[in-house]
Amino acid sequence: MNEAKVIKDVLKGNKSVAVVGISNKTDRDSYKVSKYLMDHGFKVIPINPTFDQWEGLKCYPDLKSASKEHKIDVVDIFRKSEAVVPVVEESLTIKPEFIWMQLGVENMEAAKLAEENSIKVIMNKCIMEEHKKMNVGVA
Repeated sequence: MNEAKVIKDVLKGNKSVAVVGISNKTDRDSYKVSKYLMDHGFKVIPINPTFDQWEGLKCYPDLKSASKEHKIDVVDIFRKSEAVVPVVEESLTIKPEFIWMQLGVENMEAAKLAEENSIKVIMNKCIMEEHKKMNVGVA
């Protein structure tokens, strides 16, 4: 599928985004991107097993537990490339429409696994930057 179309599909409308590897540290990209998404109407579902809350939202230890309380449209991954396959494997059980691997994160094995299960994939792009481009008509 055309990557530009997939990006538009992810970013149009208000979607629920599970952010895997979210951080409480304000200088981290996962924090900045998640705040941006919230400020632009996305429902952010924090995923990190090391804390209970993120910005007043309940933080979940994994996707499976989050999916019991939320519909998840997008799984946005802030993990090292070599740690992505287990995240995608877990994603298969909750059936999101999209997997988004942030800037600097690429894993062809994980992408193939997702696509074989009808989940659209974006790799090595920042969801925040792509949203900014789309809002000014560049994307």
